[in-house]
Amino acid sequence: MNIHEYQAKELLKKYGVAVQRGVVADTPDKAVAAAKGIQSETGSKWFVVKSQIHAGGRGKGTIKETGSRGVVLAKSVDEVFEKSKQY
Repeated sequence: MNIHEYQAKELLKKYGVAVQRGVVADTPDKAVAAAKGIQSETGSKWFVVKSQIHAGGRGKGTIKETGSRGVVLAKSVDEVFEKSKQY
């Protein structure tokens, strides 16, 4: 079965399993809006931008354009926009 992390989290939450909160965003603008929402709730200034790909296992996929493993740290909302454009 191939499901993305966000889909697995939805299933786990449905059955009462505690999972870390995340927001799905399919455009850079939506990623910025999600970051701003998280920032207003938590005060965090750092965010993790993750691509959701089926790559055959944890850490096996690589984004061709950036060489990234699909997970990057953004240290500001502006960086969220720039880094999410790369995916």
